[in-house]
Amino acid sequence: MSAEGPLVSVYITNYNYERFIEASIQSVYNQTLSDWELIIIDDGSTDGSREIIEKYRSDERVTIIYQQNKGLNITNNVAMRVAKGKYLMRLDADDYLVHTALERMSAVLEADNDLGLVFPDYYYVDAEGNKTGEEKRHNFDKEVSLYDQPAHGACTMIRLSFLKKLGGYNESFTCQDGYDLWLKFITHYSVSNVNEPLFYYRRHGSNLTTNEERILETRRAIKKTFLEHAEVENSCLVVIPARNTKIKGQSIPLFETEGETILSRKVRTALAAKTTSLVYVISEDREVLKYAESQFANESRVVVLERSAVLAGPNQTLGATVQLAIDDARAAKVSFQYVMTAALDYPFVHADILDDAVNTVELFKSDSVLSVRPDNKMYYRHNGQTLNPILDQEQFTRLEREALYRAVGGIMVATVSSFDERGKINAGTMSHVVVDERSAFGIFSEFDFNIYRALLAENEVHESHS
Repeated sequence: MSAEGPLVSVYITNYNYERFIEASIQSVYNQTLSDWELIIIDDGSTDGSREIIEKYRSDERVTIIYQQNKGLNITNNVAMRVAKGKYLMRLDADDYLVHTALERMSAVLEADNDLGLVFPDYYYVDAEGNKTGEEKRHNFDKEVSLYDQPAHGACTMIRLSFLKKLGGYNESFTCQDGYDLWLKFITHYSVSNVNEPLFYYRRHGSNLTTNEERILETRRAIKKTFLEHAEVENSCLVVIPARNTKIKGQSIPLFETEGETILSRKVRTALAAKTTSLVYVISEDREVLKYAESQFANESRVVVLERSAVLAGPNQTLGATVQLAIDDARAAKVSFQYVMTAALDYPFVHADILDDAVNTVELFKSDSVLSVRPDNKMYYRHNGQTLNPILDQEQFTRLEREALYRAVGGIMVATVSSFDERGKINAGTMSHVVVDERSAFGIFSEFDFNIYRALLAENEVHESHS
């Protein structure tokens, strides 16, 4: 450690990880780079963590801080203020480093004074340390121009002086995985990665990763914060294409529970989104049109339009249907920047997801956005003779396979300028929003429809007892 301080400050955040924290600490001691300091911050553990942590107090390179349930971002800012290093990196107490991690990442930062942060690939491991997967990222120097896939919050090495200039971490977000930090850095500085796994990310029942909905909700809130001065409210036409799909004679759009149909719920969801300007219900079916005209007659922000049966055909894209809404809005001199399609097939998508889709297009300056879920399963195509795995996935083991994204949720958004140029929504530079499993549920068969009814009944029972 030089007189100016260490090259790298590593801080370990711990709350009741007695089982894992020693491996985390030892992975710092085992680094090929020796110019480091270690800050251990325990956030009110009630297990045996303190006894393990105290074993390292005599080492002058180690600083120990005990605090009481401050939360992750307050803890991050405590580390930022205490750290003496040129670079700062968080290591969660249930994760551990590859022995070359600090050397590899600090070398990248040392080679470029304008670089704000660097992050690596990593292994997934279970509670026992068995590898269960590998997260691989594209090369940021050669392949990446769209920055909507953030670095992992942990084991990302940050230039400390840049972090302080950006004001540190936003403490209003009690649950977040580095997304706020990521957006701050890509807005102001360059970022890069190391295309090799340099830490072991442990996934087990008690860590934050299992609470996906909470993380996604926080990410949506972070995006809103970054766009608080952007003019995105009332900026989007929401188009709801309404085929009168029937299952066992039951109209799916007009299936009613508690006085609301699937169609009316979707319209209500669209109206609740802050980015919505107008909602267009567009159908070729007289039964659906008659219902919509009656149901929304007093709603000034809902427009019901008829399309031809040809436009509703199974081989037709949505471009011509969307164009109907755009032409109508322009004729009415409505101002809008975005156009969205919201499919009736996905009944559990909520208004925040619609807003998030618009915010994502604006934030990352993409042409369009698609709602998705990651999926690393194998998929095959029949070539007439045999089944072949798509995308050459047979070249990779299950641990190495890159995740695909599966379009779910039924949300597509485009800037109007992109749609005018290309005549379709899912075109140009396409970013994405990840939706939770419930929002990803779609009705495409009798089996799905029965599940939907069962979920509604379950909700009714739950609400009656709450």
